[in-house]
Amino acid sequence: MNFNFLSPVSDSVLAHNELLAEQTLGKKINMHSEQNGIPDLDDIQLAIIGVQENRNDVNFIGNELNFDNIRVALYGLFPGNWHTTIADLGDIKPGETVEDTYFALRTTIEVLVEKNIIPIIIGGSQDLTYCNYRAYDSLQPMVNIVNVDTNFDLGDASLPIKNNSYLGKVILEEPYNLFNYSTIGFQTYFNSQEEIDLMEKLYFEAYRLGEVSSDINLVEPVMRDANIVSVDLKVVRAGEVDGNQKYSPNGLTGKEICAVTRYAGISNKVSSFGIYEYQYSKKDQATSMLIAQMLWYFIEGVNCRVKDDDFTDDNAYQKYNVLIEDEELIFLKSLKTGRWWIEIPFLPNLNNKLKKHTLLPCTHDDYVSATLGNTPDRWYKAYRKNNF
Repeated sequence: MNFNFLSPVSDSVLAHNELLAEQTLGKKINMHSEQNGIPDLDDIQLAIIGVQENRNDVNFIGNELNFDNIRVALYGLFPGNWHTTIADLGDIKPGETVEDTYFALRTTIEVLVEKNIIPIIIGGSQDLTYCNYRAYDSLQPMVNIVNVDTNFDLGDASLPIKNNSYLGKVILEEPYNLFNYSTIGFQTYFNSQEEIDLMEKLYFEAYRLGEVSSDINLVEPVMRDANIVSVDLKVVRAGEVDGNQKYSPNGLTGKEICAVTRYAGISNKVSSFGIYEYQYSKKDQATSMLIAQMLWYFIEGVNCRVKDDDFTDDNAYQKYNVLIEDEELIFLKSLKTGRWWIEIPFLPNLNNKLKKHTLLPCTHDDYVSATLGNTPDRWYKAYRKNNF
């Protein structure tokens, strides 16, 4: 595969990396440099890509993007006891048109995911999530997206794509590969009632900022079912970032957003991950360091992955049957990790999307709630969608 549209990591970042201690992350990443070209990807498990594209930002005023500060912050961190191999493939620069950039990103993601390499995308405006989604067209029939964001980004699909309306294109443009879409950390006053109603009508999941802050563990089963995770930095509260990045006094704290990215990394299904809406400022140290730490926790999560979702071995799990009115709910608990799933049956006479009994990640609390006669909300939405 030819990666001609990837430009190397800048010489200034590489020079700074030379001065770092040998134990730092920067010394363990295979880098795309002017001198050595693209690193060999044969044994790589994670690949960092910057995308300098923000022309479809509704507030675009010609501001350029530069990810050097993020790389300097990330390279200077010390890795955990990790076994994963990481490459930094450099940046995709803006094409002649936005569509050219989209093509470059989509192609790059498609190749990496096919090689079982997880792309870590640093953007750029969040409409790039649409390219990430389209990269899966030839890879798998149905895709789950988790958006960590203040907004749903549904917008008007009949209008040109923008960073606040890309999801409308995902839902309405063929091929229809989206099975589930979840938003984590949304704030009601940033979303119209029509959008909130549409999320309900489509049986998509939405978790308000207050819910997530009260119980960060809610995020884990949602991430466990995700293929694509897209983080909008506007979800982080203004006090945690530099002035150029500030959006809202309410939002996730630095600690909470790092917990969210770690959950994304731990998920066995997440095969691409992106952080978007970075507003570049030369003197911005706080945002760069926060993004570096978010990436660190995602990589940490990937290193902690445990394969526990193979339910062909009856000795690997416990099964619990719960009767609610005339519906039997079947819960499975992994004996290896203690994680929980709930079975979603399908109706054989309907042309449903998955054609099988689907296992939906859930929590122990969902099981306890079911024993008290309460149908889990996630189960209900997935069941309705599966038999839509």
